[in-house]
Amino acid sequence: MFFNSIDFAIFLPIVFILYWFVTNKNLKLQNLLIVVASYVFYGWWDWRFLSLIIFSTIVDYTIGQKLQNEENITKRKLLLWTSITVNLGFLGFFKYYNFFLDNFITAFSFFGQEIQGNTLNIILPVGISFYTFQTLSYTIDVYKQKLKPTNDFIAFSAFVSFFPQLVAGPIERATNLLPQFYKHRIFDYSKAVDGMRQILWGLFKKIVIADNCAQYANQIFNNSEDYSGSTLVLGAIFFTFQIYGDFSGYSDIAIGTSRLFGFNLMKNFAFPYFSRDVAEFWRRWHISLSTWFRDYLYIPLGGSRGSTSKKIVNTFIIFIVSGFWHGANWTFIIWGGLNALYFLPLLLSNNNRKNITVVAETTFLPSIKDTLSILLTFSLTVFAWIFFRAENVTHAMSYIAGIFSSTIFSIPEVRPRITIIITGIFILIEWIGRKNEYAIEQINGQRRVIKYLLYYSIVIAIMYFGNFGENQFIYFQF
Repeated sequence: MFFNSIDFAIFLPIVFILYWFVTNKNLKLQNLLIVVASYVFYGWWDWRFLSLIIFSTIVDYTIGQKLQNEENITKRKLLLWTSITVNLGFLGFFKYYNFFLDNFITAFSFFGQEIQGNTLNIILPVGISFYTFQTLSYTIDVYKQKLKPTNDFIAFSAFVSFFPQLVAGPIERATNLLPQFYKHRIFDYSKAVDGMRQILWGLFKKIVIADNCAQYANQIFNNSEDYSGSTLVLGAIFFTFQIYGDFSGYSDIAIGTSRLFGFNLMKNFAFPYFSRDVAEFWRRWHISLSTWFRDYLYIPLGGSRGSTSKKIVNTFIIFIVSGFWHGANWTFIIWGGLNALYFLPLLLSNNNRKNITVVAETTFLPSIKDTLSILLTFSLTVFAWIFFRAENVTHAMSYIAGIFSSTIFSIPEVRPRITIIITGIFILIEWIGRKNEYAIEQINGQRRVIKYLLYYSIVIAIMYFGNFGENQFIYFQF
């Protein structure tokens, strides 16, 4: 079920009414309703894959219970690795089986050995990368004794399958989300209104910005050999805003929907395209995944401690694994490696935490230095996104070769003025609201007339410029 579908528009009010008017006096019933609603939400796509979520839930709940009473270090490690093996085993099979098999065959062919292997027609379960990491965070934190294992199976099931963020995040930690299922929740009107406001902004990002940019990004990338260098640059920029509007729009809808039910999810995006260096970009882009890899991979590997060579190795590991998490394609691995190369100079010069605060925190306009830094970081990001979007490495290299040709100085063949204007207005709104949790959060502080004028303007923009084709969110494929 997509957030931008008629199905969800019907589903959400029904669940909301049942949640607050039927089950509101019984916490267990509320949590059970969330579990049932989440299974319906996920099963709407393909009910067969509900078995994976249920099995993963049972495995990690059981292991958490056993860790509670187990003091033997060897047995505790065995329990932890059982959880890791089961969860990553499912993820590896569904997402990477054909990738590894194809590359295994290619490697032997390179040395003159022909071997046969049959790839499988595997359907990738939606959201498997997200809920796998979410359940793993629970087991790891219980193992490290940062979290007490739950005895409430229904609450744990609700935590694993919570429908607003089930298929594309944010990837919640058990330490943040799970305890919220233990507490009685009282309807908060102001919180619900704020949630609706963020949902509205998320829909604008997806339907108006992402889906309109997608039309031109797809047109240019799918026919890149026919276009000039300047048009290819435009296509890469369109994809840059497509993926941001699409993914951060999903996160806004997920966070806003959660607030309707009395839950607080972590912030997943913090205006990343206003970053002044790549390190700041990764503190602001897909925050739930970046911090997951930091806490559960980078720091256990030693982080930025130790020798220079150790720092370099750890940096490449975390970025390449992050790239590979996104998909079984060498383009994602190269994308991760590129970001590691961008990040290394900052790390080795101890400048990776230079830009912590919001850009132009006390002024409206950034300084010349900040402006140039933002433009450089944005350009590097756009270049890396080419690999992310390309069908394969050959396509990416030919796309880049097309950019760096004499035609880069020509007038682009594709000139979607309306989309460019709307995207420019979107960037301005994001800039004005860059200090908030989301761009239009401060609308509530405006006078009544101005507030509703802004609301109606966004709604009209969605109705008039929106792409209502129920286009799938990009991160559903990850």
